[in-house]
Amino acid sequence: MIRQFSKYKTFSLLAICILGIFFVRSLLAVKGNPPLLDNIFTLATLIGSFVVLILGYRDLHAKEWIFAISIGALVGLGMSCATLFTPYPFFEIVRDNLGQAFVRGFCVTLSLLGGLVVMRWGGPVYFSAANGEWGKSGSAIFFGLLVGLPLSILNVFALKLTEDKGIVWQNPLSALLDAFQPAIFEEVIYRFALWGLLWLVLRKTLPGQSVALAGLLATLVHSFQHFDTLFVQSPLAALGIGLGMALIWGLPSYFLARRRGLESAIAFHWIQDVERFFAGF
Repeated sequence: MIRQFSKYKTFSLLAICILGIFFVRSLLAVKGNPPLLDNIFTLATLIGSFVVLILGYRDLHAKEWIFAISIGALVGLGMSCATLFTPYPFFEIVRDNLGQAFVRGFCVTLSLLGGLVVMRWGGPVYFSAANGEWGKSGSAIFFGLLVGLPLSILNVFALKLTEDKGIVWQNPLSALLDAFQPAIFEEVIYRFALWGLLWLVLRKTLPGQSVALAGLLATLVHSFQHFDTLFVQSPLAALGIGLGMALIWGLPSYFLARRRGLESAIAFHWIQDVERFFAGF
């Protein structure tokens, strides 16, 4: 019994810390204006990625540095031109498109570099494009789109129902381009870097279960961090909707990232937001 407790001690402490962040943030939000959950977990992921990068930068090749910087630059450029996508304000400081372009480009670059170090160390999520495996990457993208298309249609109807508003068709080209923002940013942060960092914490105490448990935690964090306000107004509703979101949209991303690679999860996420932006949500 004691041995089993010791085995799961690290996982339990990790889960308690994550729950504590949600709980304390919700308490503070009753009478104040604390940072958004997305900002908190993004910052934590950036700090972890920076530490990992300092420890393992020698394991990265020049092409991986160039790749990460290039993806970050593309995200920044896309954000500066976005018209349908408005990200959360970054710690209530950065709100305009240009400022968000720099912030999001930097976040993606640093998280990618940290995630690539973890990948080199045997991490849970593979990124074929970073290795120049374009055929494998293309196949992963196609599979992600194939899985994501029917769920993207379901997503539009779910938004129409929950937000109680009609569909207002938007510029399809803007929808196609702006959808890369949440797709790349969130999948790199939560599905690549955060999952990898959580795996690093758990891999010694739970070697056979660390991939699944770390992925589960990252998926739940990603799903529930969308409901800052709802956790304050109606915690039970936030839990119910968050679990539904994790099951319907989180688990497919989990399995796609694990089985097909990060670009498959990005493609899945991208098609969800293409449909959402195109329909005016």
